[in-house]
Amino acid sequence: MWHQLTEPARDSDVEAVVSLAREAEPRCGATVVVAIDGPSGSGKTTLAKGVADALEGLGTVEVVHMDLIFPGWDGLAEAPGLLTTQVLEPIAQGHPAAYRTWSWVRDEWHGTRTVAASRFLVVEGCGSSVGPAGAYAAVRVFVEAGRALRMRRGIARDGEGYRPNWERWAEQEARLYAADGTRERADLVIDTSSL
Repeated sequence: MWHQLTEPARDSDVEAVVSLAREAEPRCGATVVVAIDGPSGSGKTTLAKGVADALEGLGTVEVVHMDLIFPGWDGLAEAPGLLTTQVLEPIAQGHPAAYRTWSWVRDEWHGTRTVAASRFLVVEGCGSSVGPAGAYAAVRVFVEAGRALRMRRGIARDGEGYRPNWERWAEQEARLYAADGTRERADLVIDTSSL
């Protein structure tokens, strides 16, 4: 997540997302949810960091990383529902939220994280605007880059030993996004191929 970032997001991309968030009507109680979605290695986390930092000047900001919600390497399809029931629905009803976190080392649920009331909630990661979660997103961003480039970025970040998992995950992404029409429903599509 944040500790893995090596470069900042492109200023124009951050400004485009923040501009939409500033004008958006909340769809999750009083909270403006900014969902930064797209396939692995596209640059979602980098963009989310820039957006979260920029939004702090406009009000309180919370961040949810989908990497903590996925129940393992085969859990992508389940994650939007978990995000919805554990985080978005409680916030929409004016309640505090808490979600179970997945330990990738232990390969099991391990701990919880709370999400405080805030003006903005940045949700970053694959599936953050898919299915029921999308109904709560005031701003839907889809970040993309070519598959070969994303694979190189992912392997550089996670190591060659993760290639089989990365390929398995990429197949799940393709199925999920095709069935949901995620890119087509986005308010903003950002291509990071040139970064």
